Parts: sequence; structure tokens; C-alpha cells
Amino acid sequence: MTRIRRKFLTTSVLAEAALASPGTFTSSTTANNPMPKLLHHVFFWLKNPESKEDLASLIAGVKSLAAIETVRSFHVGVPASTEKREVVDNSYHVSELLGFDDVAGQDAYQVHPLHKKFVDEHQHLWSKVVVYDALAVE
Repeated sequence: MTRIRRKFLTTSVLAEAALASPGTFTSSTTANNPMPKLLHHVFFWLKNPESKEDLASLIAGVKSLAAIETVRSFHVGVPASTEKREVVDNSYHVSELLGFDDVAGQDAYQVHPLHKKFVDEHQHLWSKVVVYDALAVE
């Protein structure tokens, strides 16, 4: 399977899971308040995956990002012990899924002091980061 196809399938599976699991979002995402238009999904691979301290520190740092004003929904997670299949990539250690109203909201998040502080204080913990940004299709 090509790398591009694998990324597409992984992203599709994750998007379907997010849509099927409304409880994974904060109370700002409800039946009366639909899913945000832009989803920002970030996957982190730890330099020291055996370190429970590094994992806890990264998770705490990621959780601090929920305070940024333009974030409309927020989820932090670790790989689920779901069925092992060719299309499932569970090699990462921590993920965050943030929702924004639009690209401008996500742009504001990127330059926000809390985001910059998070990167400065936690980048020493990860060896790799992959980001998928998805805009809703209407």
C-alpha cells in the first residue's frame, strides 16, 4: 500500500471515529452546536516512549492548549487497543484533535502565546510530529 493511500485511509478512519463519537469532544460540540468546520489533528512520537514522566508531561502540555480562545473542541488521547489492521497506525504516543470555526481561528492558535509556550517547553520530548488539518465539506 502506498504511503499516500495509507495516510488517506488513516485520516478517513480517524475522521469517521470522531464523527461517530460525539462524547470525545468538549461540551461545545453537541447536537445543537455542530462539529467545528476545521479539525486540527496532531500526532506526537516521544523520544523516550518508555518514560511515563515524559508521557504525562506531554499530555499535560497538550491539555493546556484547550484554553486558547479560538479552540472550539478539544480531545487528547493515546493509541486505543483496537483491532490491528493494515490501515491502522497506532505507532504514535499522544494525539490532540482541536476544532476551529475556520482557518483564521487555527491561524490565531498557531501564533498564540500559549501554543508557542507549549512548543518551547515540550519540543524536547518528541522525536516526530505529524499534523492533519481537515476542512469540512459542505
